[in-house]
Amino acid sequence: MSKSVLVIAGEISGDMHAARVVEAVRSRQPDVRFWGIGGDELEKAGMEVLYHVRDMAVMGLTEVLQRYFFFRKVFHRMQALARERRPDAVWLVDYPGFNLPFARKMNRLGIKVLYYVCPQVWAWRRSRIRRMARDVDRLLVIFPFEVEVFSGTGLRVDFVGHPLVEETRHVWNGMEADLPWPGEERVALLPGSRVQEVERILPVMLEAARRLERMRKDMGFLIAAPSSKIAEVASHRVQSSGVKPERIEIVVGRTREALKQARAAMVASGTATIETALMRCPMIVVYKTAALTYWFGRRLVCVPDIGMVNVVAGKRICPEFVQQEAQPEKMAEAMEAILDDTPERTLMVKELESVAKELGEGGSAGRAAEILLEEIST
Repeated sequence: MSKSVLVIAGEISGDMHAARVVEAVRSRQPDVRFWGIGGDELEKAGMEVLYHVRDMAVMGLTEVLQRYFFFRKVFHRMQALARERRPDAVWLVDYPGFNLPFARKMNRLGIKVLYYVCPQVWAWRRSRIRRMARDVDRLLVIFPFEVEVFSGTGLRVDFVGHPLVEETRHVWNGMEADLPWPGEERVALLPGSRVQEVERILPVMLEAARRLERMRKDMGFLIAAPSSKIAEVASHRVQSSGVKPERIEIVVGRTREALKQARAAMVASGTATIETALMRCPMIVVYKTAALTYWFGRRLVCVPDIGMVNVVAGKRICPEFVQQEAQPEKMAEAMEAILDDTPERTLMVKELESVAKELGEGGSAGRAAEILLEEIST
């Protein structure tokens, strides 16, 4: 009898990472059935997608509250399906606001819970660490320091490596892409993967880019959008902006290629900073969110930096411009310091190399697939 796995990946990055694991599982055991919440990548990998990631990915307290009843409906529907179909395991991918309560429900139903890509419980709401140890059967982490976070809890934790290591390596070692850079001195702008992020972060990036353009000759800016939807939002922002660089273009789905060719980048805080580090591109980290969300967040966060590249490094190696500190003039000044062959740039590149080494040697999807197969076979 074939095995069944319920997958919940409610964000674009989770969809991508989970899809690689599903592909690796199916290459070893083709009859394993996957179903649940995901996106285009999981669908391509052969998963039955019941709710699409485009409907699930929101950002911030305000946005979540606005869609509370939709999320409640999806939560209860997936819980009912789990009770009806009785999967051999539940494979939860990050997305803690939904997945941690769901893990508790699955634990009570006696269904094995595997969690891939650990929520940032070490950064905020550390009380969730013991809750995870209670509700999760096995945790697969992508940052090496996360193993120690759960020390003494009794939860089995495996460091499988970061999934972006292998994915970025293909681009790093591949042919140069033909990208529409509008200038010789290249700067990439990564304003985020969610509409709300782009709406808040891109305007200050554009202002900082305009300042750089006035300070230096032949600057060319490329906005790297992860999807067509985000590209549309970015395009609208560029067209409606009163302060923007004259030379700027947008590409879709070519983020790593853009980072490989860029001299430096402005990057929205999050996974993109890890991607940028793996491409060895010097950067500044930028983050803005709704005032209420930020107010609550600062009272919960217990780490000094929010950029994942700095968290992994254990110190601030890339400047951060968060909320009120995200001022175009300060951002432009920090960018200029890493565009030339300065001591700041040399040191940052060296530190990015160290971060890249910390994240493993690749093959994370294969290791995760082996663990999943091991768990559903016992």
